Amino acid sequence: MERDDLASLAGFFSADQPLAPGVTVLLGQEAAHHARVRRIEAGGPVFVVDGVGARGVGRIVRLTKQDMQVTLEQVHRSPRPPEAHLLVPIGDKDRMLWCAEKCTELGVTSWTPILWNRSRSVSPRGEGSAFRERVRARMRSALVQSHGAWLPDVPDDASIDQVLADPSPSETRLVLDVSGEPIGHTHLSAPVTIAIGPEGGFDGEEFRQLRAARFRPVSVGANVLRFETAAVAALAIVRAALGASPEIANG
Repeated sequence: MERDDLASLAGFFSADQPLAPGVTVLLGQEAAHHARVRRIEAGGPVFVVDGVGARGVGRIVRLTKQDMQVTLEQVHRSPRPPEAHLLVPIGDKDRMLWCAEKCTELGVTSWTPILWNRSRSVSPRGEGSAFRERVRARMRSALVQSHGAWLPDVPDDASIDQVLADPSPSETRLVLDVSGEPIGHTHLSAPVTIAIGPEGGFDGEEFRQLRAARFRPVSVGANVLRFETAAVAALAIVRAALGASPEIANG
């Protein structure tokens, strides 16, 4: 079951039970509404993803206004791709949500919001537990839309001190800076962590801390980019360089 095989099917997200051939997955009211909007009837084929590596194809066996049941016929499991992590600034809510969506489509491993010093002047900021749930909901939708298999981790909002502590010896650490070497000229090996600055950039002390913590300055071009544009551009280059893991069939 290649990703292209899913192109004509409606997709749904379910993390409530393991996906396996023969399993009947219960989906809620939102999924049932989506199926009715798509004019899918009982017996129609759909796919389900669980966010932890499995994508299953099956058929609707029950559809009501309250819920939907799908019996899976095939399930394919994908190992997690080489790790690519983003440290994104806490910033404008809508721009953060767009960034989260596009980074999910590109297969980011984790997406950690950071309160940089210049993030504090932004209003309204995307922060706190309620906003993280909005981010996760947007990511689930993006995962289904992109036929992905792995949902990104979204840790709690963090400070610079928390994210700089105890780097892995094998970790490639990058910080976006317009004066850095082109990211495409940089040797990349997983895991990769990319720090993205806020509007107005890092302040001097933050940049010194990043450099002291082995973050290497890299650039995605000569222009100063919005943080969400920079994040997507850098992640796309890194993900292409790292490649992806092959799929493993299961049923």
